[in-house]
Amino acid sequence: MTIQDIKSRNLILFQAISGSRSFGLETENSDTDIRGVYYLTKEDFFGLNYIPQISNETNDISYYEIGRFVELLQKNNPNILEILASPEDCIQHKNPLMGLLKPEDFLSKLCKDTFAGYAISQIKKAKGLNKKILNPIEKEKKSILDFCYILENNSSIPLKKWLSENGRIQEKCGLVNIDNTKGMFAVFYNESGDLGYKGIIQNEEANQVSVSSIPKGEKSVAFMFCNLDAYSTYCKDYREYWKWVCERNEDRYNVNQNHGQNYDSKNMMHTIRLLQSCEQIFKTNSLNIRVENRDELLDIKAGNWSYDDVMKKAETLIQSIEYHHSISTLPEYPDLEKTTKTLVEIRENLYK
Repeated sequence: MTIQDIKSRNLILFQAISGSRSFGLETENSDTDIRGVYYLTKEDFFGLNYIPQISNETNDISYYEIGRFVELLQKNNPNILEILASPEDCIQHKNPLMGLLKPEDFLSKLCKDTFAGYAISQIKKAKGLNKKILNPIEKEKKSILDFCYILENNSSIPLKKWLSENGRIQEKCGLVNIDNTKGMFAVFYNESGDLGYKGIIQNEEANQVSVSSIPKGEKSVAFMFCNLDAYSTYCKDYREYWKWVCERNEDRYNVNQNHGQNYDSKNMMHTIRLLQSCEQIFKTNSLNIRVENRDELLDIKAGNWSYDDVMKKAETLIQSIEYHHSISTLPEYPDLEKTTKTLVEIRENLYK
């Protein structure tokens, strides 16, 4: 089933312009996103052909089957509640039966987890992006040798420096674990290579140092500490950083680079907007998605706010949400029985 199918068969119950245009945050470059609700025919619904959502290839047009739509409303999904709360001037089509679904029948204290919880996850993501931009990781990956240190004169020096200064190579070294320690090794050296030492690592891709069998009577030349925890952290950061580099939206990244604020300004604008919506829900027991501070939010999007100032505003909103949530008269959860009955009533009318 395609979007054209549900249109040609008159299955659309609701259609509205969504996203920045519905929030009142559109600019001349804004896309026009469409969200809507459709229903399946009786045969498809009762048969084996339930299709919960239909979207185009770019996902800027999406429709939800009425059952899936109500299910997500009951879970206080922010995107779905915002569709239901679409401003009148954004609604392009509305079947009278959709009037039975009212935002106030679904709003609950669960919105703290869905609205603010998601926003907080985006703040953490922004902090991660901030870290990536400020601390780029070199493309050439470090080896475990870069996390090894020789203990010397009540201090430590990098293993590579020690090898270089002493004219030694890692392949001719042999390591032995030191009992009752973590990451500590005795280092032996065999210039001729006839003792079969395995070296400190066997190849550059190794994620562990090697230990060797040392003949009796051989004397260690040094003691070495290998910081495996730091190496593991580095490997994780390296993977995440270069995965981000490969997947990042270059246009958006370049905008962020141009304004120089070291965060995804568009993402943070919507995060602040989401926190404001959550605060409004607990203050007023209602949801109005058309923003009242358009200029301020677009200023954040333009990168005119410092990272610290955006974080401070987010933290202030989170504190306000915590307070108003604690005194809110909203129910803990939506009334599932009542809203499910509404869904049944809608289907009964559609299938008459």
